[in-house]
Amino acid sequence: MSYENKLSEKVKQIKPSGIRKFFDLASGCPGVISLGVGEPDFDTPWHIREEAIYALEQGNTFYTGNKGLDELRKEVAFYLNRRFNLEYDWNKEIFITVGGSEAIDITMRTLLNPNDEVIIPKPAYVAYEPAVLMSQGKVIDLNLTEESGFKITPEALEAVITDKTKVLLLNYPSNPTGGVMTKEDYEKIVPIIKKYDLIVVSDEIYAELTYENEHCSLANFDEIKDQVILLNGFSKAYSMTGWRVGYIAANQVFIDAMLKIHQFAIICPSTISQYAAISAARDGDSDIERMKESFLQRRNYIVKGLNNLGLTCHSPQGAFYVFPSIAKCGLSSDEFCERLLKEEKVAVVPGTAFGNQGEGFIRISYAYSIEEIKEALSKIESFVKRVLTEKGN
Repeated sequence: MSYENKLSEKVKQIKPSGIRKFFDLASGCPGVISLGVGEPDFDTPWHIREEAIYALEQGNTFYTGNKGLDELRKEVAFYLNRRFNLEYDWNKEIFITVGGSEAIDITMRTLLNPNDEVIIPKPAYVAYEPAVLMSQGKVIDLNLTEESGFKITPEALEAVITDKTKVLLLNYPSNPTGGVMTKEDYEKIVPIIKKYDLIVVSDEIYAELTYENEHCSLANFDEIKDQVILLNGFSKAYSMTGWRVGYIAANQVFIDAMLKIHQFAIICPSTISQYAAISAARDGDSDIERMKESFLQRRNYIVKGLNNLGLTCHSPQGAFYVFPSIAKCGLSSDEFCERLLKEEKVAVVPGTAFGNQGEGFIRISYAYSIEEIKEALSKIESFVKRVLTEKGN
């Protein structure tokens, strides 16, 4: 029997994650400095862990309602209003997911019919395209450039819209580029979204890591708010990656439809994690500010270091990634990363993991200590000098 022939054609067409590929390579190589995975290096704040311990002691280990704990949904609604001036009905317009990953998948499965088009600005997070393809949608690339700060321009957006376009999938602040869209940037594309009746799926998992400007969501624009499905979670802002708690805020029509899939596929996220998330949303503002300040210092350090090496790197305005150009080295993104890992034991991610538009770039996470970043930069410098010597430069 050929077991390969028993697999779904859709699954066979999906490429493995480029991030995980290099993470796995690094894991099998002792002494590697890994700057590849987007995971804060802070411990989850104690008051959050303490809430989980208390929930366990109280025997709160049973299923919650499908939408999640009422108290958590209330805190999420209050949080969104307090931090971003967004108003959602906690009971009708918010439900809790297993991290942002479920939120992405369930949204695509709810919205898409075969061959519906989804515009994805690229370079883009690795999970977006597979989520669209597994939901039988068609991906339409919107190419972003370093010169524009990896922002969406109205001209570029309108140029890729067709009569089959249903969804615009956004991620600002962006993984992998660190780009952001300001209120002024969004004002230029809101009329286009309204004109073509686009549904916007806005992944705002890095909203709290916006540095120079206040975070703005397309859901802040009343004229299209009901067209926006907002995805967020607790992983990045509160250093809660392993707790797997996310949420969706949207018009009740979308929420009720998504809940049908969620009921059968998931039932509910971890009850203990949900209790921990209540403490995060309610009492975690100071934790956010503390970690954000540290990330800002790391960003400034690594951007300066990379530019000093001649690896041109714009200063990211959000998230905790840099996306420097490696064009001067004359290597492809994959070649650069494979050789850097083998020769200097530093793991970063090739830009091509985020789409063909990432060729000539690498993604480096600065969610690591200054000491690790400093050592990695020293090793990258040695590698770049060696490569340029090979080229005769």
